[in-house]
Amino acid sequence: MGKYTQYIENYIIQESKVLAALDVVAIDEALQLLEETMNNEGNIYVFGNGGSSATASHFQNDFNKGVSEHTEKKFRFICLNDNVPTVMAIANDIGFEEVFRFQLQGKLKQGDIVMAISGSGNSKNVLNAVEYAKEQGCKVIGLTGYNGGKLKELSDISLHAPVQSMQITEDIHMIFDHLMMSVFYKTMCGIEHLRGEVL
Repeated sequence: MGKYTQYIENYIIQESKVLAALDVVAIDEALQLLEETMNNEGNIYVFGNGGSSATASHFQNDFNKGVSEHTEKKFRFICLNDNVPTVMAIANDIGFEEVFRFQLQGKLKQGDIVMAISGSGNSKNVLNAVEYAKEQGCKVIGLTGYNGGKLKELSDISLHAPVQSMQITEDIHMIFDHLMMSVFYKTMCGIEHLRGEVL
């Protein structure tokens, strides 16, 4: 047996257990809300910290280009992490806890939604933006791990990875992205196969 084989196998086993425990109904609800928002030409604001900020950018890419390349109507994902000067200016001049809420103020409109990503579910800057969105009557899709934290409680639709591991939580969040993208390829775009992969 290799030096790290047991660690590798344990990680794969744990991730498999989390995948088997995912709430399929919640994923379906998220898909329906995303489709409804696209059809109504609403914006989908997505954001998170650290690795979750990379996931947020990946969501924007996969839906604004990946899916929208093949549809008449287009997804309108806006990643609040991607303009680094804006994020840094807000953090420096106002406070890091406001980097997402500030970008939503005066812009959220009826029919927009937010997709908030936080492994712990307790990141203050994420919660500030979510609370503001709910005050404006906008729905929230929350992606969480661990016990879900406050974000899970505030979310209209909770995409939760029930695991005490940030690495596997972030893996699952990317699976949510690619899973939903794959479903839309098939249902919206009529694409059964893409780049040699069976969907």
